[in-house]
Amino acid sequence: MIASMFVPALRIRNINSAPVRPDGAFVLYWMTAARRTHWNFALDRAVEVAKELGRPLVVLEALRCGHRWASDRTHRFVLDGMVDNERACEVAGTAYFPYVEPADGAGKGLLAALAGHACSVVTDDFPCFFLPRMVASAGRQLAVRLEAVDSNGLLPLRATGRVFDRAVDFRRFLQRELPRHLRDRPRTHPLTTSLPRLEELPAEVLRRWPRAEAELLGGRAPLSSLPIDHAVAPVPFEGGEKAAALTLARFVKDRLPLYAERRNEPGLEATSGLSPFLHFGHVSAHQVLDLLARAERWSTDREFPKPSGKREGWWGMSPAAEAFVDQLVTWRELGLNYASLRDDTADYASLPAWARATLDAHRNDPRSHRYSFDQLERAATHDEIWNAAQRQLRLEGRIHSYLRMLWAKNVLQWSASPEEAAATLVALNDRWAVDGRDPNSYSGIFWTFGRYDRPWPERPVLGTIRAMTSESTRRKLDLGPYLERFSGQATLPLA
Repeated sequence: MIASMFVPALRIRNINSAPVRPDGAFVLYWMTAARRTHWNFALDRAVEVAKELGRPLVVLEALRCGHRWASDRTHRFVLDGMVDNERACEVAGTAYFPYVEPADGAGKGLLAALAGHACSVVTDDFPCFFLPRMVASAGRQLAVRLEAVDSNGLLPLRATGRVFDRAVDFRRFLQRELPRHLRDRPRTHPLTTSLPRLEELPAEVLRRWPRAEAELLGGRAPLSSLPIDHAVAPVPFEGGEKAAALTLARFVKDRLPLYAERRNEPGLEATSGLSPFLHFGHVSAHQVLDLLARAERWSTDREFPKPSGKREGWWGMSPAAEAFVDQLVTWRELGLNYASLRDDTADYASLPAWARATLDAHRNDPRSHRYSFDQLERAATHDEIWNAAQRQLRLEGRIHSYLRMLWAKNVLQWSASPEEAAATLVALNDRWAVDGRDPNSYSGIFWTFGRYDRPWPERPVLGTIRAMTSESTRRKLDLGPYLERFSGQATLPLA
């Protein structure tokens, strides 16, 4: 293994024991989760290896069509990012290979074919969806070294060896451990390093797996020829690094002052809007913290107080910034912690024993309403607020963060069993949410079933699971603008 000068060893994981081949033609970065050319530890590592070996760098960014949730929505969002990545690589003189699978299984063999010419392969270490299985399988097949690099959050995934059951315990752990990692940051512009140029990719590879056409990347060619879910339309906002950076800048400049006090108001634009970009790796948690720190005149050189597990005061930022960082770091990385150490993050059986016991004790309680999956997907319930949240999910690929909790709580109360409710929510989330199929979104769903929570006063159906109701939400929040925007007389069609 080539020693790293830039990437902490804790973030680098050898997937196989194959050797580095110094006489290979290039170093290959297989971009799968951190789909960006800035603030990316995996790209840092690939550049570092290429520089050490004096070889060009090739960036392979592939898009599969064969997984269950592939749709126009997720494809278009990733393709937007491919446009940005291609431009960045072109400016840097780095070979970039965008590949969009035209049929299920058409991309099989591409990685191995490129790796056959490579000195070594570096990829992203993402702990969820089909990616861990895909990377493990590649490690067994490749004859050269495959390294997976963790660029997921501020805390390295391997900095802890246990799953945390409560946010307060994880927050206390973060407050003790995180300061030593905060100065280890990915480089802002890793492609500025001078590397040899690759004149062309292997011809036999390009003949079998042609590059994605510019028309497809740029949105000028329809996605109708691809075997994906065309009923899930693209969202009304762009993906990619540039859109992510603009969203981040707008949040810090305009919305952050409202965040602590008004983020639960669905009618206001006080949330960050960063979740889809974080999910697809179009923005880095380090990049987010960097911009926030500069706005707050905050530095990692500060002396942190003793760990307490409290949400406020430890970071030494404004209340709005601390409230946001708690979401960005504590809650997001709590989900990453779970997914990195267990493979059942989206399974009902993963719930704590007390939650399963209380839901089981109340599984035969009468339900005030019962809805089928199709009725829920079409937003065809009696509840105006729930229907509006589901419409937002269908139309925008996201639900306002507060209403997302209510959305899940009501499905739990309207389903024949808690197991059915969990399966319904995962399916709705994974099909329609831009940030679905992610540790953070699964944490949000299963929090409504008791994960990371504690018992509350007992109620029908829910047992001692924390309750939320549409009636209390209506009393608490000004829902007028939100309901006006997302309510409608007709139900959405079956997709």
